[in-house]
Amino acid sequence: MTAAQAVETVFRIESARIIAGVTRIVRDIGIAEEIAQDALVAALEQWPESGVPEKPGAWLMATAKHRAIDLVRRKETYARKLAEVGRTLEDVPPPAEPAGPQDIDDDLLRLIFTACHPVLATEARIALTLRLMGGLTTQEIARAFLTSEPTVAQRIVRAKRVLAKAGVPFEVPYGADRDERLSSVLEVIYLIFNEGYAATAGEDLVRPALCEDALRLARVLAGLMPKEPEVHGLAALLEFQASRTAARTGPDGEPVLLADQNRSRWNRLLIRRGIEAMGRAGSGPYSVQAAIAGCHADAVRYEDTDWTTIAALYGRLVQLVPSPVVELNRAVAVSMAQGPQAALVLVDALAQEPALRAYHLLPSVRGDLLWRLGRPAEARAEFERAASLTRNARERALLLRRAAEASDT
Repeated sequence: MTAAQAVETVFRIESARIIAGVTRIVRDIGIAEEIAQDALVAALEQWPESGVPEKPGAWLMATAKHRAIDLVRRKETYARKLAEVGRTLEDVPPPAEPAGPQDIDDDLLRLIFTACHPVLATEARIALTLRLMGGLTTQEIARAFLTSEPTVAQRIVRAKRVLAKAGVPFEVPYGADRDERLSSVLEVIYLIFNEGYAATAGEDLVRPALCEDALRLARVLAGLMPKEPEVHGLAALLEFQASRTAARTGPDGEPVLLADQNRSRWNRLLIRRGIEAMGRAGSGPYSVQAAIAGCHADAVRYEDTDWTTIAALYGRLVQLVPSPVVELNRAVAVSMAQGPQAALVLVDALAQEPALRAYHLLPSVRGDLLWRLGRPAEARAEFERAASLTRNARERALLLRRAAEASDT
């Protein structure tokens, strides 16, 4: 590995921690990211000649912090901050590199709470979180969410300005504020994973890199907040869901339905991690979803799935987070536990829900129920409608294939 490659690799791993540490000094995420980039440039200039340091992460952190202190010194308005912060930091040796998530500095926790502040729009939170916590480039984020690079860049710049203008403190909130902010943090990680697990649009059904980023964030958060049950609930959910990734698509990237998946390809290590996380989970929405995913993981064969328990868990989830999408998922579980006719009644009751009007999974589920009830002509119409609504090419191909199968009946 060349020195330049070493710099890029180490910076990708350590960037979030460096930005977090510098933000504590300068109290501005935008400036902190610029200083972190300066440290990266310094490494690119010096390491090829001097060699890669024994502790490259600590080297980058120390370089960034020294530059931050220099910046504080140059600004007279920060004189008091220098007296309080700079004097103590100057004489502190570079921090040791973290051995694992448990050892990551609390500044990282402050950073993720800041990046996911509710003052930002959801799209901005996602972009900023992936940029700061995931270490993704603007180009990578744009590609992951099928949007333009300038759009993502504007979201990130605007997010930093909004945080600065709103005076969002670089801290972990407590009490009611903490609950609200933690909910925002979990939501962002959950949305990032979902976009990777079932892409909204594009040619690929799954984007594993996004799933991996979200899973890593969930693990970091669980390490930093070991006493928060819903954090472990989310971590368990993502571990269980990620365990099925390899089996969800065929050789050519085509979707493989749950009933047809080769369960020997499910990642048993991730399932064990999910079970361990469930032991620390609570009874909130993410924990209930994790319990549902755990039921699937427990089933050696599709036929062994405990659909009655899954339907009951979805009933509990509806009470916690009333949502037509959750109701639709409950209907699927009911169809397996009680039969398609019982589920069709539930699905038809959702037909007028505004939130589901353009949701392709509603006609998709209805088509499947009609197919199982021996009504192929109606099923075909529903599959074709679902295909017209989805923006994902792989899902569209699957739905059109099912429509064709219904036509042949």
